[in-house]
Amino acid sequence: MKRITLVVFMLLTMVAYSQKKKNGTIYSEHPAINVVEDFQKSFVAGDADKVMSYLADDYKWWNGTNGNKDAKPGTKEGAGKNTTWWKENVSYLSLERTSGAYPDAIEYKDDDQKDVVWVQTWDQLKGVHDETGVKVDMPVHRLYVVNEENKIETIIDYSDRTVWDEVGQSFEARENGKLYNHHDYINHVRRMMAALENGDMDKFYSYYDEKATFRNIHMEPGKTSMTLEEDKEGMNSMMEAFDITAIDVQGYPDYLNYGLGDAKVVQSWWKLRMTRKSDSKKIVLPLFLIHDFDDEGKIIGENAYYSQALMQAK
Repeated sequence: MKRITLVVFMLLTMVAYSQKKKNGTIYSEHPAINVVEDFQKSFVAGDADKVMSYLADDYKWWNGTNGNKDAKPGTKEGAGKNTTWWKENVSYLSLERTSGAYPDAIEYKDDDQKDVVWVQTWDQLKGVHDETGVKVDMPVHRLYVVNEENKIETIIDYSDRTVWDEVGQSFEARENGKLYNHHDYINHVRRMMAALENGDMDKFYSYYDEKATFRNIHMEPGKTSMTLEEDKEGMNSMMEAFDITAIDVQGYPDYLNYGLGDAKVVQSWWKLRMTRKSDSKKIVLPLFLIHDFDDEGKIIGENAYYSQALMQAK
């Protein structure tokens, strides 16, 4: 039995090795990499003539994420114009290696690839569009084909094009829903805060969905939101430490019914007048609340902004 097992293992090992085929060499340092990185530096500098000097006459640029089979490639002349556009329209431009990444130069053994080198890059493109203020901050993966004359024949670009949708849409004013200063959802929040002022916690929490989530300004970014039960525990601790004497609205709440996503949001500003039980210190705590509502009028999310330091002040 052991002999059979050994024979089978040897056969599997032979099959595994027989499936491998070396088809070239990968370099972390190569003249073609120098060409590509010098080309990128010229682009960032906005030197259109120098950018074009790195390109072959039959240069082609392709969008690697475009599924249009009839798409036309970018040209050498287009690359020069594109460089000028970035120089004139984008501030703080940079294109640098992604942290921990470095370019690869690949020399393939295939006969149809023997006169070129493929260079792969992983970079982060950053900048700010001057007119709209839209921030560009995205990873860019590119495949460069460099010929024997050290000229770039082809670039295949893989990047997030949606940022340009935002730029295009930002040239004109556009409505994104409606703003109300009176609405039933505003009434919900006012009744809820009145219940809190009067210590009626059952009524206070009746305005929340049982799966509502809670966040506040003191929570670390990325930290999991609190549940309804966790918020109740925190509220109980606060009421054990403070007496609420009044909750006064500041200005007036806003209800925003957004066009994007049909989000339903009430923003409200308050002053909590409290007395700390441990030393009878009176505290006036400014509070800003953002409440997300569902279609049934239940609060499904809360964000609270207040000063914890003010509550702990001596």
